[in-house]
Amino acid sequence: MNATGTTSAAEPDGSGRGVRSPRALARLALLCVAGAVAAVVAGAGQWLILLLGLAGLALAGAGIWWALAHRGVARLLGALLAIAAPIGVLVLYAASGLWVVAVAALASWTVALACARSALRGLRRPHGMHSHSARRPRRAVLIMNPRSGGGKVGQFGLVERAEELGARVILLDLDTDPDPVALARQAVAEGADLLGVAGGDGTQALVAGVAAEHGLPFIVVTAGTRNHFAMDLGLDRDDPASSLDALSDGVELRVDLGDMGGRPFVNTASFGAYAEIVQNPDYRDAKAATALDHLPDLLAGAAGATLNARADEERLAAPQALLVSNNPYARADPLGGGRRPRVDTGTLGVIAIRVDSAAQAAELALRGERAGGITSLTCRRVVVESDEELIPVAVDGEALTLPAPVVCTVRPGALRVRVPRHRPGAPYVAPSVDWRRVVRLAFARTPLPREKNQEQSDD
Repeated sequence: MNATGTTSAAEPDGSGRGVRSPRALARLALLCVAGAVAAVVAGAGQWLILLLGLAGLALAGAGIWWALAHRGVARLLGALLAIAAPIGVLVLYAASGLWVVAVAALASWTVALACARSALRGLRRPHGMHSHSARRPRRAVLIMNPRSGGGKVGQFGLVERAEELGARVILLDLDTDPDPVALARQAVAEGADLLGVAGGDGTQALVAGVAAEHGLPFIVVTAGTRNHFAMDLGLDRDDPASSLDALSDGVELRVDLGDMGGRPFVNTASFGAYAEIVQNPDYRDAKAATALDHLPDLLAGAAGATLNARADEERLAAPQALLVSNNPYARADPLGGGRRPRVDTGTLGVIAIRVDSAAQAAELALRGERAGGITSLTCRRVVVESDEELIPVAVDGEALTLPAPVVCTVRPGALRVRVPRHRPGAPYVAPSVDWRRVVRLAFARTPLPREKNQEQSDD
């Protein structure tokens, strides 16, 4: 039974049967693994070409490093290598006839991973957080940015819809450089019993901090460009107006807030190369060109502050990029472009990257988040120090400079978030597949118990 009271087709019944039952998916995953192994064995006679394929992938990673870390001829050669290496591998595979084996192995492994993740996801519910019923607010106040997300407030009629549901709307006049925190505090002083934001994650974080301070519920309206926080709350990012259903038929979640020296953040605080780049006034209009212009000096340490960090008791020496997130991401994505299975674990996620050579870049291309240049962990407190007095920081997409050291902590359960009772949800994405659990699921005589990190309702 899912959060809306209906049974998912992917849930196991008492017998473990079902068209898309976790057990059937687990067995299909193991069958695909066997197919991938068989394909590799079939091509074992051409093992040298297989190794050359891996070498091509490593060369592509090294080429990308040269393109990012250098200028001029070295950058051009790196870009050419990054393009030519995979093309050369494809040509080699095609000429040797090995491409059939490679495609079969890759396709089988891709399907195996998809089935394994779906099987394990079938033991979870669509949402990962505890919810309870909430009475309808009487004096809701929503702060809306009319330009956010390319003008979604006007496109989806959010002002009219909110007012129909009894909320008061404050439209930000961006020409006057408004202060969302001051507006939220004024609304509370005038008797607001709920605060909400239709705008970017940065504005949401500031108003959420006021809501948490006063113990008021908070509504997220998916009117921003990326809506990372909304996605992890299970909201519909394609239909911002549906977020307003929380006013009439909503439930509440207790979620965490990140805190950086008293400033709240709902997603991430980023330090290092990315934070340095976004400080540049040209970044908004020319992101790629600005990044390419600054990265060589930043990666070589010739520009920007040298950072050192401590995550609880673990030291992170001179990371080139450091991302601290309000709850950990499922995958070690240094830009925070993935998603978080939960935002109520009471922990921070930390991802640190240090790549100093083409060899390390090649390892990153081959091993991904398991490469030695990436450190991923969870903690409750992060201290970021620098050899400069001020540290550039990108907080939920906003560029800031703060005095060193910068201390990031988490405030467990600090925010009451009101969400629609019926919402699409974002599927759980496991950071890696637990193949031992997949094997147990495939051959167990009785269904495995559901994992406990599922949304429960007090309704």
